[in-house]
Amino acid sequence: MPDRRSANRTMFWRVLRRSLFANRGRLFVILLALGAGAAITAALLNLQVDAKRRITTDFSSFGPNVIIAPRESHASLSSGATLPETIFDQLNLDSPLEGARASLYLIAEASSPPHPQKRVRLVVAGTRTLQRSKGIAAPSSESQPYNSNQHCFAGDRLASRMHLQVSDGVVLRNGDRKEECGIAQIWVSGDAEDDQIVPSLGVAQRLAGLPGRVSLIQLTLRGTPQEMNSYIAGLRQRFPDVEVRPLREFTQAQANIYNRISGILTATVAVVLILTALCVMAAMTNVAMERKNDVGLMKAIGGSVRRVLRLFLAEAALLGLAGGMIGAAIGIVISIGLGKAVFGVAAQPRLIVYPISVALTVIVAILAAYPLRRLVQIRPASVFRGEE
Repeated sequence: MPDRRSANRTMFWRVLRRSLFANRGRLFVILLALGAGAAITAALLNLQVDAKRRITTDFSSFGPNVIIAPRESHASLSSGATLPETIFDQLNLDSPLEGARASLYLIAEASSPPHPQKRVRLVVAGTRTLQRSKGIAAPSSESQPYNSNQHCFAGDRLASRMHLQVSDGVVLRNGDRKEECGIAQIWVSGDAEDDQIVPSLGVAQRLAGLPGRVSLIQLTLRGTPQEMNSYIAGLRQRFPDVEVRPLREFTQAQANIYNRISGILTATVAVVLILTALCVMAAMTNVAMERKNDVGLMKAIGGSVRRVLRLFLAEAALLGLAGGMIGAAIGIVISIGLGKAVFGVAAQPRLIVYPISVALTVIVAILAAYPLRRLVQIRPASVFRGEE
């Protein structure tokens, strides 16, 4: 019995090799169709996976997308409502939280030592961060003791109005409270921050007489909409006395753009696989017509229908495996160039894409072998008489 099974396996692989190389032209056409389909599929899938990372990275560069504000008012600056700084202390830089910034806003007067009588009313935005901002480092100091040499940042319009330059000193006054800081950098943001001065949070707290309080906490989240919504829900449970609000224009736009790109790429992959299956099916139909005599002979010598079908399905699977492995590798390389053209930065190859593309190609090849079912109906006697 084992010898018979071994002989059957040997005969199976011998017939399979013969059928694979009987018509090399047809074999090349099928491999070309499967390889092209696998290449396009791998390229688009790699772009789809990389697009998710690229979009979340690009949107996070626009700034915070979630704020923690006092529940009493949406405008903490005008109402004077504040939050305990301990909320900020409990935040950890862990996915999807990429950065956080606590700010205390107040209206104060500023003057420079050369012109102490010339005072300018402005917004002081004391700031403490968990992460340095890209390009310009926001001040991130604790509530430290008074230090006349401590640094602050000035907006471009404020600096022009007060004729400030880097390393100049500034005196901040709020009633009978006074703080001093040195201009470490002048920045241009293009919004209201250009009219503000940004010292450390401790300076603003002492100037406002609000130790341990902040006006607003801004969070920068990076991830899928589901991950961010889950994180926001967790914050609301941890801090029920404050309001945690996502900036919908950022999060919704991020979700919409990714969903559109993902939908387009998925639909394109589906169309490519269908077209590949049709091309392979047409080639397999011709193969079925050419194999009638071989199938009639196999049935005449005792080959079962199941064994005949298994033989041709194995042939289709091997063709799909070969075409998928070659085409998927080429497709991932192509996606690197496409990513550079679409996003301006080369797409990173994703290892998960390769086995998925190969598996899809094998499945398409097996499904495209459907015309070979006609071979099951062939009768050996009719083939030998020339009737089929």
